[in-house]
Amino acid sequence: MEASITVRVTPRSGRTVVEHGPEGVVVRVRAAPEAGKATAEAAAALAAVLGVPKTAVSLRSGARSRIKVYAVAGVDPGELERRLQAL
Repeated sequence: MEASITVRVTPRSGRTVVEHGPEGVVVRVRAAPEAGKATAEAAAALAAVLGVPKTAVSLRSGARSRIKVYAVAGVDPGELERRLQAL
């Protein structure tokens, strides 16, 4: 069982936070967009708010883009949406 989530990552933010709003999921991270640091921090932040291990969240596409698609293992799409609505 695996679900996908599309997020917009904003690097160099004042704090790391995951927000769910009208424009979708936005992950703000403190890391700079170099050597995959912001991407890795975004994955860790998603794992924390979704209640899954860090290893359950993997990048599917968008390694060099602000818009990224992550795969979340162990969560079905309906459960993923419920967890995001709780943010």
